[in-house]
Amino acid sequence: MPTLNLNTNVPVDAVTSSDILKDCSRVLAKIIGKPESYVMISLHGGVPMSFAGSEEPAAYGEVISIGGLGPGVNGKLSLALAEILESKLSVDSSRFYIKFYDVQRPYFGYNGTTF
Repeated sequence: MPTLNLNTNVPVDAVTSSDILKDCSRVLAKIIGKPESYVMISLHGGVPMSFAGSEEPAAYGEVISIGGLGPGVNGKLSLALAEILESKLSVDSSRFYIKFYDVQRPYFGYNGTTF
């Protein structure tokens, strides 16, 4: 159920994409405290994007989860994901926004129903 949707204006090749997906999945599961078998990561590279009037490398992410989020966890996730983006895509942490959604079970669908 934890899901990360990640968009960046940096083109992402297949090898880098695979590394980012694996790293983000592992980090998300560990920090939120949910099994990695429930984690979904969506990565979209080469998305037209401007941040502070500049098209230098930037990214926007959204984390959605049923529970497990909160001020302490969100800060840790923001830091860990920013480190991945900086090391893999050269996106400076000052050019990365992330939004956190803690949703109720009826608002998250899975397997033809809701949680």
